[in-house]
Order: sequence, then C-alpha cells, then structure tokens
Amino acid sequence: MANFISLAEVTCKFGDQACPFPAPGAGIFEWRAITSLNLGITSIDITKPVILALLCTVIVSVVFLAAFARPKLVPTGLQNVVEVGYLFVRDNIAREIMGKDGDRFVPLLTSLFFFVWTMNVMAIIPVAQFPVSSRFAFPVVLALIVWLLYMFLGMKNQGVVGYFKNIAFPPGMPIGIYPLLTPIELLSTIIIRPVTLAIRLFANMFAGHLLITVFTVSAWYLLNLTNFVGFVSVIGYLGSIVSFFVTIVLTGFEMFIQALQAFIFTLLTAVFISSSLHAEH
Repeated sequence: MANFISLAEVTCKFGDQACPFPAPGAGIFEWRAITSLNLGITSIDITKPVILALLCTVIVSVVFLAAFARPKLVPTGLQNVVEVGYLFVRDNIAREIMGKDGDRFVPLLTSLFFFVWTMNVMAIIPVAQFPVSSRFAFPVVLALIVWLLYMFLGMKNQGVVGYFKNIAFPPGMPIGIYPLLTPIELLSTIIIRPVTLAIRLFANMFAGHLLITVFTVSAWYLLNLTNFVGFVSVIGYLGSIVSFFVTIVLTGFEMFIQALQAFIFTLLTAVFISSSLHAEH
C-alpha cells in the first residue's frame, strides 16, 4: 500500500475533502529500482518483483533438491509432499494430454507448474504481497520459452518443411476449406498461442491483485469516514466491515485462481508440445 499511497494520505483524516479516497490504479504495479546492474550497453533495474522472482526460483529449487536429495522407496516428510505434486502433474497433465510421450516432459512441466504457482502465491505472502506474474514481462518470458520449445520440437520431429506444412494444411480436412483455415492456423500457432498464454496469466494476476487492494484500502478508508457534523459515520463503519469481509473472501478465491492459472499454463504447454510431436494432434 505504501507503494502508491503517500504518508500524507495515510495520516490525514479520511472523509475530509482534503483526503479523497486513494483509489489504487496501475501505479501499484510499478516499483522503484532498489539497485541497477550495469552491463555496459544496457543496465538492469533490480526491483521488488525481480527479487521475488529470484526468490521463487530459489524456493522451488531448494524444495525439490531437499525432497529428493536422499529419496526413499517409501516416501516420508517433504519427499512425500513433493511426490504428490509431481504425480499430480504427471497423471493429470503430462499423461492425460501427451500419453506415453508425456513422461519425458514431466520434470519440465512440474518445474513450470510450481514456479508459476509460487510466483502467483507471492500475492498473499506477508511482506511480499505482490504476484510476480502481474508484471507482464515475466509471463512473456515464460511464454517465449514455451514457444521456442514447441517450435523446436515440431521442426525436429516433423522436419522444418513438414512442420509448417502440417500447420498450414492440417491432414484430413476438405481442400476447399484450406484458403480460410491456413492463415488462421499459421497465425494461431506462431503468434496467437504465445500471446494468449502470456496475457491469460498476466491479466488474471493483475486483476486479482488490483481487486483485493481496492477493497483493502476501502476497509481502512471507510473505517475513518466522518459524517457532515464531524462524527464517525455508522455507514462508514458498516462499509468498512463489508469491505474487510469481501477482502477475505476475495483472498480465498484468489488462492484458487493462483493454482488454477498455474495449472492452465502448464496444461496448455503440454498441449502445444503434444501438437509439435504429432502432426495428427
């Protein structure tokens, strides 16, 4: 909250004309650089989202390394918990979408799922309180990695000419439909897939964080709202209670969305990889 509400706004008497409702906007997603890395021709600003992304990488890596450092035939403790997640991705995404071919991609899909989920969960972690995926650059990078992977696998397994031929002219379709279908398929596979993959994750995390912030600020603002004679407003109190309750409900709903978006991102990745491995898909 301190990222977009000044100290004067926080300490002034809410309800006065001099202290209007500090409506959160796109500014809550902008962060000042903590430091910068000079790379000669360019520099990289290290902001809170960057630090959180690095933290997510460390968390996922450490958890998996610790879980399988000394694997046991009968898993216990952390290994048992992580294996449940691994089996979830294997059985519900990899094998469900890709069949037997999915087993070799389970490590990739599992890492992707837990990394995206961890970035999303940062929105409800105290002190962090920011979904890394709500910064568009992060979903874009992940979508580009997925795009490069399925394009590479498609050209490797079907040949460069064969891959683009199968995209432009899907087997088994009536010849007369190709003039309409071909540009749609090429545009969809090469451009629309990665774009929608990134936007879907970004938009959901952006909207969820903004919505929760609005009701959080509303609860604090309405609690201090005064009526026209200077007394604390009963309506303000009631509005504050409702806003606080809605914040709790939205936080619970957002936790569901955070996991769901990680699942959808990983699921679509498996679908794209599967279509690259087999032209008939």
